[in-house]
Amino acid sequence: MTAERKRKREESSRKPKRLSPAIENDDISAQETYESSDMQEDEWSNAENDNGEDPDWGGISYEAEESVRSGKKSTKPTGEEIRAIKDATDLFRSNTFKLQIDVLLPNIQPKTKRKPPLERFLLSLYTFLSGLSDVPPKHPLEAARNLLKAGVSVPFPTPLPTEETQWKVAFASPSDITIVGSWANKTSVKGQGRCSFGVDLAVEMPSSLFQEKDYLNGRFFHKKAFYLATIAAAIANPNSGLNVDVSYISTNDDPRLTKLVLEPKADGSSTDFTKLNARINIIPTISSTQSPIPLHRLSPAHANIRITPQSASASSSFSDTQIKDSSNLPSPTYNNALLTSFVPKSYLLSVHALQQIAPGFEDALALIRVWANQRGYGESGGQAARISVRGFDGKGPWWAALLMYLILGEESTSAGRKFGGHGKRKPLGKGLSSYQLFRAALDFLAKHDFENEPVFVKAEGGHRYTPDEYSSNHDMVFVDSTSTVNLLAGVPTGSMKLLGNDARRTLETLDDSSTDPFPEVFLMDHRDLQTRFDVVINVDLSNAKSRKFDFHQTLDLGSASNAILSSVSSVLTQALGNRVRAIGILHPTPSTRPLSQAQLLTSHIIHIGLVYNPLHAWRQVDHGPNSASDPDPVSVKKFRDFWGDKAELRRFKDGSIVESVVWDVKTVDEKTLIPRRIVAFVLERHFGIGEEAVRGWQEGFDRMLRLPESVSRYYIGADGAGVGVGFKAALGAFDSVVKAIKALSSDEGNALPLSVMNISPTSESLRYTSVFSPVPLPDSIASVLPPNARYSNPTEFVIEFERSSRWPDDLKAIQKVKLAFLEKLARDLMGRVKGLRATVIAGDVEGMDGSEIRDVARLELITEEGWAFVGRIWHDREAVLLDRIINDTVSTLPHVAHKDKSHRQGRNYHSAIQAREAYTRLYLHAPMHHRAIAKLCHHFPAFAGTVRIAKRWFAAHWLLGGTDGAGYVSEEAVELLCAMFFVKRGWEAEVDRGDEDKDVRGDEQMVVPGSKERGFALLIQFLKDWKWDVQGEGIFVPLYGSSTVPNSKQPKAVAASISTGVWKIRTAMDEEGGIWTMFGPDAIVARRVRALAQATWKCLKEMETSASSEKGVVLSIFDHPTDDYDVIIDLDRALLPRYHQNVSLTASELLQIPRRKQFSNDDELAAASSRNIRPGFDPAMLLCRDLKDTFRIFHDCFGGDRFGIVWDPSLKQPRPFRVLGGFSFSAESQDKQVTGKVDKGSKRDMVVLNEQGVLGELERLGRGIVSGITIHAR
Repeated sequence: MTAERKRKREESSRKPKRLSPAIENDDISAQETYESSDMQEDEWSNAENDNGEDPDWGGISYEAEESVRSGKKSTKPTGEEIRAIKDATDLFRSNTFKLQIDVLLPNIQPKTKRKPPLERFLLSLYTFLSGLSDVPPKHPLEAARNLLKAGVSVPFPTPLPTEETQWKVAFASPSDITIVGSWANKTSVKGQGRCSFGVDLAVEMPSSLFQEKDYLNGRFFHKKAFYLATIAAAIANPNSGLNVDVSYISTNDDPRLTKLVLEPKADGSSTDFTKLNARINIIPTISSTQSPIPLHRLSPAHANIRITPQSASASSSFSDTQIKDSSNLPSPTYNNALLTSFVPKSYLLSVHALQQIAPGFEDALALIRVWANQRGYGESGGQAARISVRGFDGKGPWWAALLMYLILGEESTSAGRKFGGHGKRKPLGKGLSSYQLFRAALDFLAKHDFENEPVFVKAEGGHRYTPDEYSSNHDMVFVDSTSTVNLLAGVPTGSMKLLGNDARRTLETLDDSSTDPFPEVFLMDHRDLQTRFDVVINVDLSNAKSRKFDFHQTLDLGSASNAILSSVSSVLTQALGNRVRAIGILHPTPSTRPLSQAQLLTSHIIHIGLVYNPLHAWRQVDHGPNSASDPDPVSVKKFRDFWGDKAELRRFKDGSIVESVVWDVKTVDEKTLIPRRIVAFVLERHFGIGEEAVRGWQEGFDRMLRLPESVSRYYIGADGAGVGVGFKAALGAFDSVVKAIKALSSDEGNALPLSVMNISPTSESLRYTSVFSPVPLPDSIASVLPPNARYSNPTEFVIEFERSSRWPDDLKAIQKVKLAFLEKLARDLMGRVKGLRATVIAGDVEGMDGSEIRDVARLELITEEGWAFVGRIWHDREAVLLDRIINDTVSTLPHVAHKDKSHRQGRNYHSAIQAREAYTRLYLHAPMHHRAIAKLCHHFPAFAGTVRIAKRWFAAHWLLGGTDGAGYVSEEAVELLCAMFFVKRGWEAEVDRGDEDKDVRGDEQMVVPGSKERGFALLIQFLKDWKWDVQGEGIFVPLYGSSTVPNSKQPKAVAASISTGVWKIRTAMDEEGGIWTMFGPDAIVARRVRALAQATWKCLKEMETSASSEKGVVLSIFDHPTDDYDVIIDLDRALLPRYHQNVSLTASELLQIPRRKQFSNDDELAAASSRNIRPGFDPAMLLCRDLKDTFRIFHDCFGGDRFGIVWDPSLKQPRPFRVLGGFSFSAESQDKQVTGKVDKGSKRDMVVLNEQGVLGELERLGRGIVSGITIHAR
């Protein structure tokens, strides 16, 4: 029998307990053992040990082991146990996940051993409240003044009572006091941020204090507020004997839902329950059976706020012009708030009844609440800066009602028809396990349309109010088991869509069998805005005023702040439409306030988070009503009233004339800002919120990917007809080169010896992932640019000829033939294409050995428009010949084993290893990688931007490099890391289905980042926690989807002997995960990446509350610290062709280079120098490569003007002198030798690193480009 069912049967006799002196002798604390811990991944599994005592919960024990120790014969597994084992395999997918859940559940509930002090205090409190003296009826204002003398204010909600008020308030001892909520039913769970456990105490107000008409105009809430204030004054009295702090708190910032909070003081007494980390919430309630208030008057359609302009102006601060007669308008939220005072005890009984019939309900409720707390759907305790999703404060009963709805089904009418949308949901049954119920709840949240499908939980007495009354007055409907309260009243529709989006993400995680889902689902804190939303907008509502003020809405929602937030939510929903999947409004949950403060103070700062729908997010035109097909003038008037001056009548290509809103953009970056521009526009139009009060961070990231305006203006041109730039222009230029090369194969008079079969691009500029948009460098622009802005970035491609036996069977000869092919191509292309300059280059650009068997020949092309290309020739026979050298099968028969391994020490062997690695990377993996990344860029709009900003971050922190053995992070490795957040197993099939029918998919698309900012934040979050030194197998990225190739064509792995990288990023084509990380990052760089990611993550979190400028906040993420380097080398900025790409560049620095005309032929000289610009020439990177073998050197490849040098610590230690030591050294100083412990003679020949000599040589080598050297003393 499972532990879960045993616990349920032990609790089967448990009944709801009423707090009274009669239970004083009951042992109500000896029920179960729970372990309390903080909900952090590295802490939850450590049991607490107070004062040396053993923890209550001792983990999982096995009864079989006990039977062995006692000498009993072990029995065969029962059917229940066999079913549990099968469920662990089939349902949980692994036994580990099931055991993790079993361990989690006891750790999220309060400790039993810490409950007795609380129980003793509750008994004392019961006695105290039962003995309170009555207060005779008084005028509300007079009664409030009497309490104010004791320092207690009465939290009257709006409309406030006036001197003309005819009714009175009074106090009598409670008719009943009951513990309700999750504490009474043993379903309390630990909240986020060290949030306290809540002990809800329902104090039933005597029905004699109320009258039949008290449901009107807030009279019930005024009497309730006075009753609560009277209790507060009595408890706060020093003579009460209750040593607690007393304060007010209002659920959902609604004064009508104010309750009293009692928090213990640490005095060491028998009633001190501070160690329990709990607080008591006193909630005034009223009997649903004895109350004189008729429940039929509280339906959602009834108008119970009957305020005239004259009476409202006397009881509020609003003028007569702002108030309209609302006596006939329904007050659904007001009525719902009043009904919540009737149901606490009913909730207690219904949950308790469900616990008895559904064994998995209790644990399922715990799991769903832990899951929700980790995502901000509840109270945000602890740090005040942490925020939560609006609408879910105090929604504990809803989670229980959700499971109740799934288990019992929905309510039916007497005719058998169901109300609730489609009416097809059937009960899941009572025998499901806790995990099955948890998954069913997530599936329901992910798929249910709460806007159009109301939900009615099965109730014993049927419907109290008609479904139409709910649907016509509430945005969403989820009626509880009492058939009275709409549990989703006041919850924005955007919050529910966000909840469904989170549920879909969790289901994807649970379905992914490649990773352990437990930490992601239950332990990780998912409240971070930057990784949760595609765009986050910080809005200051302190000066917000609704353009169409609705006083009735303010009264119905309880406060002006709630009315503003509700209006903001509805306006944004209407403005954004299907551009977004969810709109989240987040703010701190209500906090306690002193008893002297009647009215609550709410935060004016909110965060608006948008989750994009990639299919429609960046649409430039919004269509309104068609005047021809829809001649209704009311709809046209509403559209124009909503959009104001942005609305215009436009004629489209199909001849239709439609009201439209057009968002003009000039660049792709501006197009991604359209949703934010819409938010800023509607907030300013409808609430008067200026641009300075609406802050975001998108534009700051966009600046990191743009060339400075002083350079880009030359491409735009004064007349608007500039040079073609960008990725499309680069692709177009490449297509022209491809056509020209292929045309040579069909040239009858001067054809190539072999036909060109394929030309494959391998450059990041042709797959949309280069940091800067590619731009050409024609002579006309190069002549006017300053020298430190003249850089031409070459675009690489691979040429594949048809197979032929005419190729030589010798590696050296193959390289010669390649040179001949390239020379033929260069000569013919220059003769065929006008203005094309072609050059054949023979040399190793990666700085490795000059082996004759390695492919080092390249064709450099510069088009008339200024585009630069570099091509290589791929010949598949090279791999076979290189393998022969590596395996030493050149001079032996294939079946003869060669035992002599001395060949592995020779130069040819090492040259072949390096050549084979370069061949595999350049000709096999690079084209495949290019095609896969290009496909991702086409299907996921945010992927390219994510890669670009990630590369910029790596480069800005001097960590981005090539695959040439320098120990840095390669650009392809960055692309693979970013792809991890966009692809999953089977993503290709899902994307292809979406391409066939985009509209049907809707919200069922894969949950992937919709903006580059969110993708970048996810990458930083991963890098700061990635334990690459522990996870030896690395990570797997399903970049190639389900596509497979035969084993014979799988690219062979390169020998691991030359690998120095510590990252392993595996794909279907690279099972070892070392193609793009073979030479970097090494351990030093990888640890540096982790440290910088942690600092960057801290900056990202501070962006949520930072008051700095948008540009300054983002720039701080890319500002590289240099204090950790031993030496900093400054370079002459005027000599750096890429300095215009510097991350901290100012526009004036590019204009400081004097270009004064001194001679008459200066223009001709400038044009001649521009024609001599070499593609890819960067003197800073060339100097860096020359110095990398001497010490660890770091540099920003995008216009960096400094080098960072770190000495090898081992070289600073004295070592014996030897010839060809491999570094510049000097004799150790005599002072150190004398003070050493070893005798002087043994230290005479000890040498150390000659730092000054090395720096002197460095200054000599870098003369002309090195402007200064700074040494950091240690």
